[in-house]
Amino acid sequence: MKTFGGNWYRQAAIVAACLLPLCGQPAFAERIKDLASIQGVRNNQLIGYGIVVGLDNTGDQTTQTPFTTQAMGNMLSQLGINLTTEQATKLQLKNVAAVMVTAVMPPFSKPGQPIDITVSSMGNAKSLRGGTLLMTQLKGGDGQVYAVAQGNVLVGGVGASSGGSKVAVNHLSAGRVPGGATIERDVPTAVGQGGFIYYELANTDFGTVQNMVEAINRAISPGTARAVDGRRIAVRAPDDIDARVAFLGRLENLDVKPAVGSALVVINPRTGSVVMNQKVTLDPCAVAHGSLSVVVDAGNRATGQPADIQVTQANGSLMNVKAGANLADVVRALNALGANPLDLLAILQAMKAAGALRAELEVI
Repeated sequence: MKTFGGNWYRQAAIVAACLLPLCGQPAFAERIKDLASIQGVRNNQLIGYGIVVGLDNTGDQTTQTPFTTQAMGNMLSQLGINLTTEQATKLQLKNVAAVMVTAVMPPFSKPGQPIDITVSSMGNAKSLRGGTLLMTQLKGGDGQVYAVAQGNVLVGGVGASSGGSKVAVNHLSAGRVPGGATIERDVPTAVGQGGFIYYELANTDFGTVQNMVEAINRAISPGTARAVDGRRIAVRAPDDIDARVAFLGRLENLDVKPAVGSALVVINPRTGSVVMNQKVTLDPCAVAHGSLSVVVDAGNRATGQPADIQVTQANGSLMNVKAGANLADVVRALNALGANPLDLLAILQAMKAAGALRAELEVI
């Protein structure tokens, strides 16, 4: 009897130890900072036109890219080297490439702060590997200069060509310069309006908005947050900037359980990708699908051989598709059809038209 009791207590302790971590963790909860952003706190896109030099004969063919020689002439004139129009048009600099320089200026950026830049060829340069970007002004949407970029371009690829043969690994006409730009002007960013700040969800969802309002009011005090619409939440915040920053730091780490969205199937016909969420269901239906292929042989005109055209349609038997009450059942039913991803695109669209697919179809 003692042995039985000892074993029972031991088994109960093991089960309790296994269930304890599950009881302590919130189910499918996400932080507010992962679900929403503060209105007005945003990135700013910057763009500029620049020149990359120091290439190993992989730059622009300047006879086909006149803007490269024009940019080189303008740059040399600023350095005190003046070329005539005839001299500028005869430049053949295969180690120079015209590029577009882009960057993202984070919110609250201050002068002197470095940011990463992306350099992309806009001419016919074969590779930017080993090149150096010369000083380039980066402008915002208002035409003002917000950063200045310069540095060695890092290209994550390699290539070689000889005798008409060519080999390339990864993309060679674009690269990055880590910390290659320096902020010269900041963008004023207001955190909130008056006594409120506004959170904006990444996706419109009334259920998630309500859950977020309840989480904030429960953690701070009732009435602190209220829903404005299906995407925006107004939160009463302290007026003092130090207290407001601390308040926001506390809010963004609160856990919120996002509401489950509507049933959705996303289709990409270019790649044959099909993605569906957990709310997709199926009603019983019957499906028959057969692929049609057309093969055209142009023949040989020199020998008088005529063209040959063959049309083949694979047999497709009518199959009964069972109802699926959850995602696992839907996947099991679709796999039973034995269709490849491209055929599955047409089958899903036909199911939707027949009313058997309980989900929205979105083509990207």
